[in-house]
Amino acid sequence: MTDSKSKFAAGPLAGLRVLDMSTMLAGPYGATLMGDLGADVIKIESHYGDESRHLGPMRGDQRGPYLSLNRSKRDLVLDLQQEEAQKVFAKIAATTDVLVTNIREPALSKLGLSYEQVKAHKPDIIWVRVTAFGADGPYDGRPGIDFLAQGYTGVLTLNGEPTGGPVRTGFPAVDVMTSLLVANAAMAALRVRDQTGEGQRIEVSLLDALMHAQASSIGTYLATGDRPVRTGNRSLYFAPSGVYPTKDGKHVVITTPGEKFFGKVCRALETDWDTDPRFHDINARLANEDELDRVVGERTSQYTRDELVEKLIAADVLTAPINEVEDVIQDPQILHNKMIVSTQHPELGELKVTGIPVRFYGTPCEVRKHPPMQGEHTRELLAELGYSTAEIDDLIARGLAADRVELLRLKEERKAKKKAQQG
Repeated sequence: MTDSKSKFAAGPLAGLRVLDMSTMLAGPYGATLMGDLGADVIKIESHYGDESRHLGPMRGDQRGPYLSLNRSKRDLVLDLQQEEAQKVFAKIAATTDVLVTNIREPALSKLGLSYEQVKAHKPDIIWVRVTAFGADGPYDGRPGIDFLAQGYTGVLTLNGEPTGGPVRTGFPAVDVMTSLLVANAAMAALRVRDQTGEGQRIEVSLLDALMHAQASSIGTYLATGDRPVRTGNRSLYFAPSGVYPTKDGKHVVITTPGEKFFGKVCRALETDWDTDPRFHDINARLANEDELDRVVGERTSQYTRDELVEKLIAADVLTAPINEVEDVIQDPQILHNKMIVSTQHPELGELKVTGIPVRFYGTPCEVRKHPPMQGEHTRELLAELGYSTAEIDDLIARGLAADRVELLRLKEERKAKKKAQQG
């Protein structure tokens, strides 16, 4: 390995430091991706912690949403509402390349996290903030989440069955897309800094991310005036395209973007639909889509899901099983792509998380750190900043910082107080 490559043995972002000052999903998951790519990501939390630590199913004393989103990081607890804790933050900010936040004003400035405030500690900082609707404008300052962005951008109108009501996506698609933009924007800004020596402020919003994602729907309307409509599992442009039943009560996807694919479906299912006047070309099929779906469904119902998928794949048909969650985590391609990987958690043992969605051949990446427990690395990080053991003890004793031991002590103290009040 050459010297230049050895520097990046831990990934293409090795040597860079990222501060994750965000909560929930879009910001933290963007920081996670940078950690997966090799950056030293430090999650700074209050004593209360990331909101995702308080939501969803539990494993041990950790919450599923937090565990699923925050690998590849170290964790430091600081109470930034106290002025003396700001001095600690100034030290770590001075060592940082990228800061990610999603805190709204006025809390942002009260915590010393605005761009200008952080820039005073690190003049070339790359500062990335996630908002719901934008950094300014008529919706500036409003709270917002994924669901609201889907409403404003019309995704709720376009998702669902034609005769049904609006339906949101079954996973936080907007947050995930925004997290990718967070990481992408930060890396683009780092390239500029490499050339100019200057950092910059970056704003990313859920609203803009989802508008960007709708080039094929809203974009087509802008270009042609043709209003997109809700189609359920069907396509606006070709048929058959949908979800079809199997005899074991499961379903498969079959779609045919082109005449050759419809012919392949016919051959695989041993039919002559492509010679039937009702179905012989795309216009006829779209005009008779209800009948087409009926006959396709009758034929697919003669096979189990696995039999049908095997048969269709052998005929080069565009198809997929409708996998249950239990099927997904055993899918051979997903496992081959290392999109489910294991990491060792110090208290929970083996913990499986989703993998890294990009593959680098020159500077391979991997999930190297478990999702950190709150305050797990407080002492380690403060020591790296030059604080002595006695000074760290003092910071924790005064409530300016906290490690896991202290947080657990405080938790037990609150429990005892509550019990005494109730008794």
